[in-house]
Amino acid sequence: MNDSLIIFDTTLRDGEQSPGASMTKEEKIRIAKQLEKMRVNVIEAGFPAASIGDFEAVQAVASTVKDSTICGLARAVENDIRRAGEAIKPANSGRIHTFIATSPIHMEKKLRMSPDEVVERAVWAVKLARQYTDNVEFSPEDAGRSNPDFLCRVIEAVIEAGAGTINIPDTVGYNVPEQFGALFKHLISNIPNSDKAIFSAHCHNDLGLAVANSLSAVQNGARQIECTINGLGERAGNTALEEVVMAVKTRQDVFGIDTQINTQEIVPASKLVANITGFAVQPNKAIVGANAFAHESGIHQDGVLKHRETYEIMRAEDVGWTANKMVLGKHSGRNAFKTRLEELGIVIETEQELNELFVRFKDLADRKHEIYDEDIQALVTDNNTVMTENESYKLVSLKVSTETGEQPQAQVTLWVEGDEVQATAQGGGVVDATFKAIESMVNSGASLELYSVSNVTNGTDSLGETTVRMEKAGRIVNGQGSDTDIVTASAKAYINALNKLKADPQKAHPQSV
Repeated sequence: MNDSLIIFDTTLRDGEQSPGASMTKEEKIRIAKQLEKMRVNVIEAGFPAASIGDFEAVQAVASTVKDSTICGLARAVENDIRRAGEAIKPANSGRIHTFIATSPIHMEKKLRMSPDEVVERAVWAVKLARQYTDNVEFSPEDAGRSNPDFLCRVIEAVIEAGAGTINIPDTVGYNVPEQFGALFKHLISNIPNSDKAIFSAHCHNDLGLAVANSLSAVQNGARQIECTINGLGERAGNTALEEVVMAVKTRQDVFGIDTQINTQEIVPASKLVANITGFAVQPNKAIVGANAFAHESGIHQDGVLKHRETYEIMRAEDVGWTANKMVLGKHSGRNAFKTRLEELGIVIETEQELNELFVRFKDLADRKHEIYDEDIQALVTDNNTVMTENESYKLVSLKVSTETGEQPQAQVTLWVEGDEVQATAQGGGVVDATFKAIESMVNSGASLELYSVSNVTNGTDSLGETTVRMEKAGRIVNGQGSDTDIVTASAKAYINALNKLKADPQKAHPQSV
């Protein structure tokens, strides 16, 4: 194990804690299958005790994924551990990840437990988790602000109890690389049974140092990195999987280890996660940003044309930037469409769903000559065409008018709780008018926190993808919509967010008491 870096992806758990980034069971399965295709070692699929929905999602991922280890998170609480154990039961390889805080401020203010009680609870939690699986991971929460000697005491005890992976989290993103690396060196050197466990790093990006801290941990003995696609995560996010993987791959001279990751699946994974969560990737984002391999400077362009390595240390093809080639068109049949869905890891449960999706595909093909994988992913994510039993609102029709010197106007027809309702409104633009017309019918009481637009692929006939973020009574949701008409896409995104606000309350946070 020491010559290979284990990649532990927590997009489906910690990444989902980004405000508004909650995923459905079906969306988690789609992402999990892509992670499996990428050869991720461990997939943390969720926090089973948080809600029935999260339990079912972890269980579904455990039943679907065959090649990666499926992990469920659990506080050092009996119900959490038992729920996690039940959820991962269908997995070919399952892991329980249990944690308890060890920093003085957390023990005193949050847990209200003494250090002795924390050690006792940690050992008890690991032993209980071992009743369900031999693969148990333990995290001393807020390790980055914990006393190193106390960490040694806790970790030695949980390894003795059967924990095979010890994860050191920089929970609040407080550490700097030299300090974090030194902590790993201290722990591995001073814990007598440290050779019986794999040490792992889990870093948050509050100071923009998550990747740097993780790599420093690797240089000091860590052999597992916990990370997310696109660095998704609460607050400023987590360690970005794509950056860690390509750093150790590109700088073998420094790290001397590599991962098992199929790097050509990195960009498809990035686009899928962005599509499902509505968290767009910034153009200058390392590895997966649209400009990551673009050269504006004439000097750089000239150098790359003469010899690529003058200004490029990686090949765009190696991380999957050639993966969006055209696969289908308006003459493609239902079977070809179904086959491509399967190749993309998209599971369609019923013939009715497939038929409805195929109708939408043909409609798109009539408006857009070239259909790319990203277009298909967006079609599946955009579920606003068919009204399900969990949805209260559905877009029926939209008519807008705009003219220089005149105030834009929108006429919107919705299904609202089974009734067809229509409203007309004016606004600063056609999107503003559309949102005002919708609000006049639903009276949600929610505030619009963010509105963003991006193109799924290149060209003026591209699907436009919109994201809206809405807040009501402290609850934040993201809504997504896609269409070749950006105003229609905007209406779909707004309605998608309204349906999420209307659905079940937000699930519990895994670090809540």
